[in-house]
Amino acid sequence: MQLSATLTWLVDAASASPAADRFLAELGTRLANDGMPLAGGALTLAVPHPIIARRTWLWRADNGEVIEAVGFTPAGLAGVENSSGGAARNWLIALAGGVLHEDSIGPGEGGPVLGWIGPRRFTEAEANGLRDAARFAAAPLAALSARATLSAALEAYLGRRSAARVLAGPLRREVGETIRAVLLYGDLRSFTALSEAEPPAAVIAALGGWFDCIGGAVHAFGGEVLKFIGDGVLAIFPVGEKPSDACDAALRAVASVKAGMAHLEVERREQGLPSLSFGVALHLGEILWGNVGAADRLDFTAIGPSVNLVSRLEGLCRPLGRTVLISSTVAAETSAALVPLGMHALRGIATPCAIYTLPES
Repeated sequence: MQLSATLTWLVDAASASPAADRFLAELGTRLANDGMPLAGGALTLAVPHPIIARRTWLWRADNGEVIEAVGFTPAGLAGVENSSGGAARNWLIALAGGVLHEDSIGPGEGGPVLGWIGPRRFTEAEANGLRDAARFAAAPLAALSARATLSAALEAYLGRRSAARVLAGPLRREVGETIRAVLLYGDLRSFTALSEAEPPAAVIAALGGWFDCIGGAVHAFGGEVLKFIGDGVLAIFPVGEKPSDACDAALRAVASVKAGMAHLEVERREQGLPSLSFGVALHLGEILWGNVGAADRLDFTAIGPSVNLVSRLEGLCRPLGRTVLISSTVAAETSAALVPLGMHALRGIATPCAIYTLPES
C-alpha cells in the first residue's frame, strides 16, 4: 500500500507523541505539507476529571501555535459552558471562510473528535483525505487518550507535581527526594461533634465547602494539596530560587482561605447550618517527598520532622485563640507584617518554637 507521508507518520510514529497539543500540531503541519488547504484544526478529548469533562486543543496553520479550551462538567462550575467542542467549532468557523469538517473517532459518543477548516470549502477528494487521516489517527489517539486518562486520574488524586513524579519514578517504596517547602496544615475544629450531630450528607457537604476553600486557595497561589486527612489538609509550596516567594505565596493563600471561609460562614448561617471554625499553620522546612507504604500498596506523600511540626503548630490554634499560626522559619523569609506570639512548646517537639500570627487573626 502506498501511503502519504501523513498516513505513514500516523502508522509508524504518531503513537509516541508526548501530548495532544504536539499531536495536533504535527498532524496539521503534515497534512498541509501534503497539500491539504488548512487554516486551522481542533482536537477534542474526553478526560476523567472531577471538574473538566473535555479538553480541546486549537491549532493555527499560519503560525503553528496551539492553544487549549476546557469544557467543564455540569456539576463542576455553575453557569460554565460544559462543551469545549462547541467553542472549538466557533473558533474554527471564525478563523477562515471554509466549511468545517469534523470526524468523530472510535465507536459511540465521547470519543476523540478532529475538526479542520480551510480558506475555502474542501473538495470531495480533500474531505476523503481528512477522513482517511482520522481513521489512521484512531490508534495513536487511543494511546494518547490512555496516557491522558492515567495522568488526569493521578492528578485528581495526588496533585499535578506528585502525579508527574509517580509517572516518572519507579513503583517502589523508599524512593523520593528531599525538598524544601512551605508546609500548610489546616484542620476543622469540632468536626467529630459535627459528624455525630449531622446526617452524613450534611457532613460531606461541609467537608466539600471547607476543602473547596482551602484547596482552591492553595492551588491559586502555586501550592499543591498533598493529603486530605479526615477533615485535615496538608499542602506544600515548594521553594524555588527564593524561599521568600514560597512563603509569600503561602501567606496569600492563607488570607484567601480566611476570606473564603468567611463567605462560606455567611451562606451556612443563612441556611441554618452549624458554624465551621478552623485553624491553619505554616512552616518552612525540609521534607522527604516520595513513596511510602507496604511492598505492594504505595502512597506518595511528604514525611519528616517538618510535617510533624506544622501539624503540632496547628494544634495550638485553639488553645491560643488564633486561626492562623506561623513558625519563625516562615517569618524570617517574608516582609509581611506578622504579630509575634513569643516562644511556645509544641507537643512532641523538643525545642520551644517562636510563633507568629497574622494581624487581627
